[in-house]
Amino acid sequence: MITNDADFRKELEQLSLAQQRRVGAAFVRNVLELTADPAVGKVLDAAANAETIADDELALAFRNAKAAALESHTRCGADCDWASQAGYFVARAASALVAPAKEAKAPAWEAAANARMARTCGMIESADATMHEESEVQYRILEQFLNDI
Repeated sequence: MITNDADFRKELEQLSLAQQRRVGAAFVRNVLELTADPAVGKVLDAAANAETIADDELALAFRNAKAAALESHTRCGADCDWASQAGYFVARAASALVAPAKEAKAPAWEAAANARMARTCGMIESADATMHEESEVQYRILEQFLNDI
């Protein structure tokens, strides 16, 4: 059972790039409601199927994710619109999953960390008094993924 980030990262590091992209897509889908950009969902589809799509499709998904992140970041502004900031982190999480292989250092971890930031921004925006433990949810997602492979 995964109970901390050290174990979480250790398990992620043992996965292939394709596996990291698939489980990372699951992490990001868990916070997908925090972005209004439909392109991010399509990026996640590409990430989850990266081993079966053409390189140019993966490159297009990467460009679309970067554009979504830039658009959300631009809307944030000086006073910080927390909903836009959450969308920015969701798009960053997605872009980590479809980055070119030579740039992909730890895509699942990058996606997880950005998904957590998105969740935090979403909680601030909604003034949600209940603390949603995104890391705990991610631990369960990874455990299920590992059981399925």
